[in-house]
Amino acid sequence: MFIPNTKEDREAMLAKIGAKDIKELLAQIPAKFLYPALDLPKALTEAELTAHVHALAAKNKPLKNFIGAGMYEHFIPAAVPALSSRGEFLTAYTPYQAEASQGTLQTIYEFQSCMCALLNMDVATASHYDGATAMTEAALAAHRVTGRSEILISSLLHPHYKEVLATYTRHMGITLKEVTVTAEDVLDIGTLKAQLTDKTACFILQTPNFHGYLEDAQAISAAVHAVGALLVAVVNPISLGVVQTPGEYDADFAVCEGQPLGNPMSFGGPGLGIMTAKKAYVRQLPGRMVGIAKDKEGKRAFVLTLQAREQHIRREKAASNICSNEALCALNAVIYLTLLGPKGLKEVAELNLERAHQLAEKISRVKGFSIQNKMPFFNEFVVTCPVSAFDVIKVLEKRGIAAGYDLGGKQLLVCATELRTEEDLQAYADALGGI
Repeated sequence: MFIPNTKEDREAMLAKIGAKDIKELLAQIPAKFLYPALDLPKALTEAELTAHVHALAAKNKPLKNFIGAGMYEHFIPAAVPALSSRGEFLTAYTPYQAEASQGTLQTIYEFQSCMCALLNMDVATASHYDGATAMTEAALAAHRVTGRSEILISSLLHPHYKEVLATYTRHMGITLKEVTVTAEDVLDIGTLKAQLTDKTACFILQTPNFHGYLEDAQAISAAVHAVGALLVAVVNPISLGVVQTPGEYDADFAVCEGQPLGNPMSFGGPGLGIMTAKKAYVRQLPGRMVGIAKDKEGKRAFVLTLQAREQHIRREKAASNICSNEALCALNAVIYLTLLGPKGLKEVAELNLERAHQLAEKISRVKGFSIQNKMPFFNEFVVTCPVSAFDVIKVLEKRGIAAGYDLGGKQLLVCATELRTEEDLQAYADALGGI
């Protein structure tokens, strides 16, 4: 941290307060709570610091990334950061004063429009912290709509999403139940139907699921609605270029992690929670929504239309007190989607599909390695290894490859996006051949 106060500044402030030094100023704080004196090196000039940081960065080893598991490395057109960092978008962060925040409000409105088109749903919020919180907010909305206290989830719902859901609902009188998947890593409709009851508020369906496999969303939706429950769909936004949208299989709420849409992985965050719903549930959506109105001169004006959080209404009336929109990430997503358009998104999705299946084919030809099952998948899949997945990861790391996500034992979750070339895929297979 850079603290601009000089020695003279500090002495002047201490003199004004009446303390002879910092130690006397902090005398009322017990010593056990104070940091010991830090033995810091001599301050560097800006040029020296820049060189030092570059030297540290040079120690990072670039790896060809085959890890997915919720965060995905996609190509980000240069226009995305170039546009989102322009001064026109650097308006006030909080868009409460509409007349002073038209730029921010318009970008949120465009974001909402893009998300409704992408997921084929009626309404969208201004975004949330990440995919896990958006999913949980959707589940809580279903709980309010139905008045039921049981939430069903697939055993192959992303584990982090499960943890967030459990944390939110721990003291709300809500029961969470898992539906176990088959040996082929997908849901069995019969098993799901057996656990659906008149107490079920919603079923949370993730497709592609945590292992990358596509679920029979149409059949699942019909089973869930047959008992009066609601369907919360969790999807990969890039996959919607080639697979059914949540609107097509009648999801009541549809959510996703928007990081793949023009946002870098950034060591795991920040994320972008996308939340959409049928129009009937618009007043159950947390956070805020932007709409279009007219000012007194008849000109188009963007305004906060629904604001169901504690900063706008009484705390006990708020749909959620722990939600906020990720404005910059949302802006990146809307620029990304606008640049690609429907045709471009389809091409990106097809490339992901193609690369992953090419890699799976190459891996299946390596002695000792096999693809866990033959179910349809999008851009990631499970590999069964002859040795522990941990060992495979360590060996491939030495070859400049981030091999995948360790599922435990001999199971490795592998992902290939459009950034992986034919040479990358072959290098991966060759590296496995050396194990």
